[in-house]
Amino acid sequence: MKIAVLSRAPQAYSTQRLRAAALQRGHTVKVLNTLRFAIDLTADEPDLHYRGRQLSDYDAILPRIGNSITYFGTAVVRQFEQMDVYTPNTANGISSARDKLRANQILSRHNIAMPPTAFVRNRADVRPAIERVGGAPVVIKLLEGTQGIGVILAPQVKVAEAIIETLHSTKQNVLIQKFIAESRGRDIRALVVGDRVVAAMRRSAAGDEFRSNVHRGGSVEAVELDPIYERAAVRSAQIMGLRVAGVDMLEGEDGPLVMEVNSSPGLQGIETATKLDVAGAIIDYIAGQVAFPEIDVRQRLTVSTGYGVAELMVHGAVDLVGKTLGEAGLWERDITVLTLHRGVSVIPNPRKHVVLEADDRLFCFGKLDEMRSMVPERRRRRAKVRRLPRQPLSE
Repeated sequence: MKIAVLSRAPQAYSTQRLRAAALQRGHTVKVLNTLRFAIDLTADEPDLHYRGRQLSDYDAILPRIGNSITYFGTAVVRQFEQMDVYTPNTANGISSARDKLRANQILSRHNIAMPPTAFVRNRADVRPAIERVGGAPVVIKLLEGTQGIGVILAPQVKVAEAIIETLHSTKQNVLIQKFIAESRGRDIRALVVGDRVVAAMRRSAAGDEFRSNVHRGGSVEAVELDPIYERAAVRSAQIMGLRVAGVDMLEGEDGPLVMEVNSSPGLQGIETATKLDVAGAIIDYIAGQVAFPEIDVRQRLTVSTGYGVAELMVHGAVDLVGKTLGEAGLWERDITVLTLHRGVSVIPNPRKHVVLEADDRLFCFGKLDEMRSMVPERRRRRAKVRRLPRQPLSE
């Protein structure tokens, strides 16, 4: 396999480890500076030039794109995708994960537990937003911050308002997030590769520091994850469209709270803490995908008119919970269930005796009209009525 690591830091630990792991497995690997590519849109087929010359053929790329070059870097990754070169992290996945607000919006839509978060711009909306996330203290985060930079703990509402007003005056966008006191300056970093967590560590802040980032002086230790944390990490990475990701989670009272999904996770801290060959696991996964790649069926499959593929959510489909697939009557409606997704488990070609549970996802092929008929009408949002205190009658 011929693989390219897209990185502007060839001497960085993560880049060196990925290169060494690929060479140890007999692959050809090159480290290519992302900014030295030129995207060629003049030819009949998508093409790329590198350092002024036409790029040779590659089987796969592994993007290690820094925050400062996200736009150009994802454009290069997108061009590789157009050239049918495999990448574990797509351009859309990298862009979505890099935008903290967009990532929070996507994850919350898929019921991923996160610290209560708000985003406002008008000064008058700041105090109500702080109240909605649970009141002070709150964590204020710059949307463009990395490695703990631009993360501020505001102990009182007035302090939070002053900080946010100052940041807004400098054209900065910020998130307002509840401070999870029970995490006690600690978080979990889970390294997801494909559909599993290959390594995990707990990061602890130094002294009075509440940020646990290693770059802020935090310490790390290997940790054996509870299955609920593994499921949250894998599902978050998959929702963001990433096959290699570092998922950061707080240890909340009721379980994991996802803070961030990192598309270019550093390997030094987690390999040092766990003594595991994380770089090797990434290269092995890529090699397996190049040999037998996954495809997006919804984009690639050409079907007869009126037929297609779709995903049905059991919690939204009428009267399916507790029934077997056979009792659901799907086959009679010319709908074939290809896979059943339950949490992070996948049941291929499920049999008719399988009992459906809430939150199961059915990936189906069949008549589109029949599948549409199984999706209930969207419920309209009910306005929240605020009851005002009763005023005494005037005499």
